[in-house]
Amino acid sequence: MITDTSSSLHETHDTPQHTTCCIVGSGPAGMMLGLLLARQDIPVTVLEAHHDFERDFRGDTLHPSILELLDSLSLADIVLSLRHTKARTLRLQLSDQVTLSIDFRHLRTRFPYITMLPQSDFLAFLSIEAQQYPTFEIMMGARVEELIEEDGVIRGIRYRHNNETHELRALLTVGADGRFSRIRRLAGFKFIATAPPMDVLWFHIPRQPDDPDMAMGRFANGNGAIMLNRFEHWQIGYVIAKGSYQQLREKGIQALQQSVARLLPQFTDRLHSVREWKSVSLLSVEAGRVRRWYKPGLLLIGDAAHTMSPVGGVGINYAIQDAVVTANVLIRRLKTKVISPRHLAAVQCRREIPTRVIQSFQSFVQKRIITQALDSQRQIKLPFFIKFPIVQKLIAHLIAFGVWPVKLRSA
Repeated sequence: MITDTSSSLHETHDTPQHTTCCIVGSGPAGMMLGLLLARQDIPVTVLEAHHDFERDFRGDTLHPSILELLDSLSLADIVLSLRHTKARTLRLQLSDQVTLSIDFRHLRTRFPYITMLPQSDFLAFLSIEAQQYPTFEIMMGARVEELIEEDGVIRGIRYRHNNETHELRALLTVGADGRFSRIRRLAGFKFIATAPPMDVLWFHIPRQPDDPDMAMGRFANGNGAIMLNRFEHWQIGYVIAKGSYQQLREKGIQALQQSVARLLPQFTDRLHSVREWKSVSLLSVEAGRVRRWYKPGLLLIGDAAHTMSPVGGVGINYAIQDAVVTANVLIRRLKTKVISPRHLAAVQCRREIPTRVIQSFQSFVQKRIITQALDSQRQIKLPFFIKFPIVQKLIAHLIAFGVWPVKLRSA
């Protein structure tokens, strides 16, 4: 809902607050943008509907592109001092005869690996770092209710906090509130969705000391699983055909245990830890984008603008790159307090091509590889060109850095 203040009055419990930039959503895009603006002495307020950062089964991968950005801020070594694991290779077994390996060790970077770091720890780190700057404010448990529009321009938001309504006025409002973006819906942006062929069930099983360290994946019998090292446990992403979750659930939790045991027989003795469905989280895989990321006074970034498939685990990294480009383009405009739609369009212009390329890559993998793997009656055949070493290196580079590198103009 967009409220036109010229035609309606809304009761609030205090006088309007003011800031230069209001960011809705404290995920990777929102927190990184907030930090970058605060470092430039720009007043910024981040609003988060939840009361903490603790949400399980979210993207936990930081790719080399992000570590290089953090390094330009002298923060990479601090992040890497947090408890994490490293994936230097990704190995996906598609059948007894077909295995696809992506090797990051050849990349020309100080960080030739994927860092597996709980997202809650990463967001807490960014929050602590940003709060060192006096122009940064974060408000947890603040739910946006309305956008304020005056003369065709978004001038801020109304939100609920501690059961009271408040008004926050801002030169720029940024929607960084994820794949189910409330800001996107309130602003009336039309979301163009695609139809990925799979859903993913996430759950944990214990990890033994002699288990391998690397991230792994396997497809067989019409299902697939991705195994991510989470220290004392494995985080399992169990891939199922799109829309088959309810049918599987009706068969009972034992049916899930048996299906996973057929796919991952080495973990059979540990599946008893998945005792009930409430320990299983369904990710209904969706991907898509909005045609236009902005309107006067409002900009969408991250999953709010372009929802990613989990293929390649690149969602966090593209969200953070969006934040960096937003800072590069808008910092001077925010300081002079003059922002027009063409400045917001410049952000989309720089980020839309990389986003659409990676989404096309994800769609190709889903259609040409995962769809085959989820059909127990088909023999999996990789496209012939994937077997060439140069192509495998290009895939590793695309996953690690994106289409082209994003650099912070002023660290």
